[in-house]
Order: sequence, then structure tokens, then C-alpha cells
Amino acid sequence: MAFDGLNEKFQNIFSGLKRKGKLDEADIKAANREIKLALLEADVNFKVVKQFTKAVAERAKGAEVLKSLTPGQQFIKIVNDEMTKLLGGELQKMTFVDKGINLYMMVGLQGAGKTTTAAKIANLLRKERKLTPMLVACDVYRPAAITQLQVLGDQLNIPVFTIPDQNDPRVIASEAIKKAEAEGYDLVIIDTAGRLQIDEALMKELSDIRDLVHPTETLLVVDGMTGQESVNVAKEFNDLLDISGVVLTKLDGDTRGGAALSVTYTTGKSIKFIGTGEKLSDIELFYPDRMASRILGMGDILSLIDKAQNMVDEEKAKELETKMRNMEFDLNDFLEQIKQLREMGPISNLLEMLPGANQKMFKGMDMNETEDQAGKTEAIITSMTPEERSKPAIINGSRRKRIANGSGTSVADVNRLLKGYEQSRKMMKQMGNLTKGKGKKGRFKMPFM
Repeated sequence: MAFDGLNEKFQNIFSGLKRKGKLDEADIKAANREIKLALLEADVNFKVVKQFTKAVAERAKGAEVLKSLTPGQQFIKIVNDEMTKLLGGELQKMTFVDKGINLYMMVGLQGAGKTTTAAKIANLLRKERKLTPMLVACDVYRPAAITQLQVLGDQLNIPVFTIPDQNDPRVIASEAIKKAEAEGYDLVIIDTAGRLQIDEALMKELSDIRDLVHPTETLLVVDGMTGQESVNVAKEFNDLLDISGVVLTKLDGDTRGGAALSVTYTTGKSIKFIGTGEKLSDIELFYPDRMASRILGMGDILSLIDKAQNMVDEEKAKELETKMRNMEFDLNDFLEQIKQLREMGPISNLLEMLPGANQKMFKGMDMNETEDQAGKTEAIITSMTPEERSKPAIINGSRRKRIANGSGTSVADVNRLLKGYEQSRKMMKQMGNLTKGKGKKGRFKMPFM
């Protein structure tokens, strides 16, 4: 889970403070020292750590904490406020033009996820802003880079502009703009070449493309798992290209936190997006306050709600509620709920948005096994006939054996699924009885399973 080690350390620090009735300067100094060590271990830039702990100490020494009736809570609030400030303060929105082409240029080193991020952003902005996107393949050096972008474009039904046998990315970018203007595309995202390390030739090429196309945004894609090294990369790109923002990728893995907490301070540029998984829908706007809460182990309920709202069709939700009230909820509906849950991303990512979530909380839970179980359940239901899904009561012993063989599972797995389904139906009946006659206040919605 992303930032797991860091938020566990913060929770331990905060737990110690909460147990104290009052705090004195020695307590604050000790807590700040622990925070400093936690951040340094997370590979946060030492200058950032120094500024952060200094700001916390100065605020905490005042009457706001020392004379408070809840000093521990006040100290935690200060840490949260300063963490939010460090991450950029508030959501920094993308720049859009009312008329003409929104042109975004993606830059970064090889391996950071630049090509996939270009496709993810195109997909997101098509959905959120109703823009008509075109991807442009300007990485003419990396083997299969153009093919990779074309495959992503095909998956999303987004056109990819290329010029076969053209080795000058400046020409490709220029011709892409002409095509976009002629055919009415209002979002063009240019995937540029990367290198294993920054060199003069790379920067000259990128600055030439920038000067040629005048991008609305120049976005630097940074691998969120590389710690301080990514910060050094960000600084060099910013010094030479004057980037407009940063995209942090791979925040679904074991991210230590160094990049997220250092890049804004080092470059003076905001993080605009974060990549949270491998799916093309796994990209989010970056909210500094929400990320601060996640890092400090306070959860991120707002992002969890956003994910749920984006995945839930309002009409389907109303239809499902009616089915539940009338005890008509069948395995087709059960399957729909599982699919929606999986669309929201890896279960481990969802769990870490809960307040207090950390590795210790989920000790003994195998997240891969949980993901596999959801996939197994989906396979079992899709191996049933339409009649069996709508009338699970008809599934006798021979049918169970056939379903198990068809889904590559065991009869015990099928039995377990059907038992869970029946328990859900009983729970819904009880909820329905409790809410009868309560009008709108009594409404309930099916939780994700």
C-alpha cells in the first residue's frame, strides 16, 4: 500500500501524543524529532524535512497547543496543515482554452509511465471535460513506443497521430497540430521521447517542440517510487523547460513518500495528477489536503466517495434499491456490484482511504487473495445460465458441479458463493423491514460487496 510505512510511523507518533493530558515543549520537541526521522527514512529531501519540522515547531510552541484542552489533537492539526501546505496547499486545476486546441506536452525519463499517462489523461479529460482528444506519438527512439501508444489509443478509441518513417519529432508535432485544426480536435496530447538519464540532446529536442507548438501545459511525469532521485530529475526538467505541473505515477505500489512530499517544494510547481494503478481509468486529480490525510493515516473518504460516484449509474442504483426492497435482487445484480467494485481499483487502494488504515491494520489479510476471490466470484456467476442467475434456487448438485467445471473452480467455491448470496438477501430483507414507512429518510443503498 502506498505510503504505508510513513503513515504507520505518523499514527504511532500521534497515538503517543493523544495519551498525554498536557504537552510541554519537551514533548513537542520529541515528537518533531520523530517526525523528522520518519520523513528522512521515507526519502524526503532533507531541505524539505528541515523546513517542514521548523514550521511545525514554531506553530506548536504557541498557546494554540500548549494551552489547549486537547493539545494532542491541536498538534496533529498543525502537522496536517503544514503537510497540506507542503504538498501545494490546494487543488491546482489544469489550464483550458475556450476556443482552439488544448495542447498538453508530456515529458520525463524512460520508465516513468509517460506514454500510459498520456492515454490516461486523454481518457479522463474526454470524460470530464467532453473534449475530443488526439494522441501524438513523438517518441521515435524507444523501440515499440509508437506501437504502445497506438495500442492504448485503440483500447480507448482515441486516434493516434504518427508519420511512418519520420524520425524528426518536430515535424510530427507540427503536422499533428495541422491535422487537429483541420479535423476539429480540441485536445492534443504529445508523448515525447525520454532517456534513461537527462542529456543535452534530449532537452534541446524537447525545448524545440515546446517552442514550436506552444503547449497549454507542459507536464513532467515522475515515478513516485524513486524518492529523492525523482526530485533531482524534476528540478532539472523544470530549470530547462519551465514545466507547468507534475504527474506522479505508480502510487499504487510501495511508495515511500519522498517524491510526493518533495517535488512541489523543489520545483515550485504543483502536482496535477496522480497515477493510482495499471488500468487506463486509474488516474486522479491531485488534492493536497486529501493526500496529506492519506499520508498521516487519517484516510481519504472524499476520494473514496468520488470513486464510488463516478462508478455508480444513478438509474441503476435506483433500480437496484427497488429490487432490494422487493426481494428481487439476483446474481446478475450481485455480479454488477462486484464489477463496479473492481472498476474502482485495487482493493488495497480502497482500504488505505479508510481512516487509520495501515499495514498493521490489515495484518494477516492477503490482498492478492482478496482480489483473486473477486475474480473467482465473477467467473462462477458468468458460468451460470441466465435462468440460474435470475433463479439461484434451481441450482442443484449437478448444476453446481457443471458451474464449477466451467469456471475452473470447485463445488465448495460455488457453495460458498451461493451461501454468501443468501446471507446478503436475508440482510437486505431485515434492512427493508427496518426502513418501511420512513419515507426518504429511510432510504438505503446497496454497499459495494
